[in-house]
Amino acid sequence: MKTIPIHPSHPSVPAPVDTQGSAYGRAAATSEALITGVGPGTPCGEYLRRYWQPVGVSSEVSTRPARVRILGEDLVLFRDKKGRAGLLYERCMHRGTSLFFGKVEEEGVRCCYHGWLFSVEGHCLNQPCEPEGGKSRVNARQPWYPVEERYGIVFAYMGPPDRRPVLPRYDVLEELNEGEFIEVDGTGYGGYAAPVADPHVPFHWLQNWENIVDPYHVQVLHSTFSGVQFAEGFKVMPKVEFEQVENGVIYRAYRRLDDGREMTRINAAMLPNISAIPSLDLEPTRGRMIGWHLAVDDTTMRVFFAAARTEPGRFAGVRMHNGKLWTEATPQERQDFPGDFEAQASQGRVNLHSDEHLATSDRGIGLLRRMMRQQIQKVADGGDPAGVAFNEEDALVRVRSGNFHLAPVEASA
Repeated sequence: MKTIPIHPSHPSVPAPVDTQGSAYGRAAATSEALITGVGPGTPCGEYLRRYWQPVGVSSEVSTRPARVRILGEDLVLFRDKKGRAGLLYERCMHRGTSLFFGKVEEEGVRCCYHGWLFSVEGHCLNQPCEPEGGKSRVNARQPWYPVEERYGIVFAYMGPPDRRPVLPRYDVLEELNEGEFIEVDGTGYGGYAAPVADPHVPFHWLQNWENIVDPYHVQVLHSTFSGVQFAEGFKVMPKVEFEQVENGVIYRAYRRLDDGREMTRINAAMLPNISAIPSLDLEPTRGRMIGWHLAVDDTTMRVFFAAARTEPGRFAGVRMHNGKLWTEATPQERQDFPGDFEAQASQGRVNLHSDEHLATSDRGIGLLRRMMRQQIQKVADGGDPAGVAFNEEDALVRVRSGNFHLAPVEASA
């Protein structure tokens, strides 16, 4: 019998199979329900309802009712002809018709179906199809939420009425210099990356808010991977310190710039969903902007910003893609030069936390999530969460954010 030689590239014994890390048979990934559910009755939803939340830009609230979805609830926001803002449950308590189709009058909004008239606090003022305009109308109350206006934004409190806190004030928006004014943006995701005209952004609010305490992605995503999207100085990989403070988490990112200056950049994420971001051009100044990262529902979010300005139009957008705004970029440009929207939206409608592998650079995110869990449990136990105040004397929030530079001589001293 003739022996056929075995070629080295075709061994008679199969090579060992590498089974480590195979995707086959892996367990289904999950999200952490405790910190992702925001609807009524959910632990995180009840926690978020203990704070005032933005629901609209004051200048856009008019006598034409607008649909508002927040924390999984469908509401209508309007301004009666006396100028008072109102936030009511969308379905009319009579037969369920949407008050979006209602007509605003001097004292409130009238349902299109049978004409029941509701004030901004839900009182039924008239039932035209009932004898004497509704003999029992005083007992009818359309579900409503209290609202207040500050900084050009309408805020709503959606929690238990007996635990309603004072609407907070922020020192960076209160202590204006000569010539400054407050500019407001409610387009959904911020000026440089508004995804669509619809302000509702298709992913979970935490994916956006956690970004505030992630300084390392600025060096990678915004400065090297996709080119310089903000400022040249962000190319320097920072040395970072994270700190849990009384109302949130801050980081201090230290960089030595090419001109020899040393810079400390402080970002702040404040409970329950607030950010204080310093200037993105590394201008040496305190941060003058507050953002609210709003949970629309379990898979959708939007952002409101208020900033102290000397010139209008700063929310119009940052040029990111060969001189183009994000909204002007082609799909190919967005793939080649991704930004925050691509990074966060591609995590999914809700991030799969069981799939994550957090590292030392994610310490800020770990601190923020731990603080959230603690405050959610505190509310569940009957307490008040951190950062709420019940009198005006305690309502001023001191904001720690900014870019702080040292001259070369001072830095080396």
